[in-house]
Amino acid sequence: MDRKPLIQRKTGISYKTEEKTVLRGYNVCELADAGYTFIDGLYILFQGRIPAENERAMLDYEVAEFLEHSMSPSAAAAIGVINGHPMLPAAVGASIATFGGAHGPGAQHGYMMKKYLDRAVLEHKTVEQVAVECVDEYMDSGRAVMGMGQPQHLDGDPRAEPTHLKQEEIGVVGVYLKFQRALEKRFYARRFAEGRSYVAVNMVGAGNTALSDMGFSPNAAWTIGCVTRGYSCSCHALFTLKKGRAWGASRNEPMVQMLDLSMIKYIGPADREVPLQSEREAYALNELKTGEFKKWVI
Repeated sequence: MDRKPLIQRKTGISYKTEEKTVLRGYNVCELADAGYTFIDGLYILFQGRIPAENERAMLDYEVAEFLEHSMSPSAAAAIGVINGHPMLPAAVGASIATFGGAHGPGAQHGYMMKKYLDRAVLEHKTVEQVAVECVDEYMDSGRAVMGMGQPQHLDGDPRAEPTHLKQEEIGVVGVYLKFQRALEKRFYARRFAEGRSYVAVNMVGAGNTALSDMGFSPNAAWTIGCVTRGYSCSCHALFTLKKGRAWGASRNEPMVQMLDLSMIKYIGPADREVPLQSEREAYALNELKTGEFKKWVI
């Protein structure tokens, strides 16, 4: 029997046979056996290349930093949906679907930067000049400057500046970081001149800048952020299923606005020091030995 398809769908991502699965030309089992990680796989998926060590380190840093942000629209969506007890993917999908113009606007920020950097090339302007034009055009028209301000971190997103500094430290610096720094400088100057309060760069502004300098397109950068946060949102949903009540309410715990930080009643592990990498193995083995972590497994 001839089982050849009537048509073939073209793809540049992967193919598989009965013996192997091949991602961008690499056998995925051979990648894993050779020690390549999930982070390496993101570069191979989106860019078709294996990253340099500093590029891998930067993306690893960002993914770890972006993984969890407690109560946010994405986490609230996951909790709200799972309270109806659907299948778990429905809650995770709802959480990812919240990413848009005000929550994790990675693509919008990336396209904004690209638009003005393209203008710099076409009109023979400096990065600093187009950064000023970007801020002025957005603010003069009443639009929010993408990458600036975080409603739950009024004095500045604690993740943002360290991301800029990490990018500079490990040498993943390009035109996007130069543009973002110039944009922030103009943004602060405009708000100060207008007598308005201080608003700092947020994680989208810092994180997406680094991703852009690493060669990820605006939509690829957005995808990495959304899917990374999807892991933690699934944990919020699972915790609610295991510990909470249907509809998230009872006589003693009424339904509330989940994004109000004062409403977070944290009952997880107490604050603890992050172990050094040199201490990691002993730390992990001790955790396994004591078994304290088992009460938090979901």
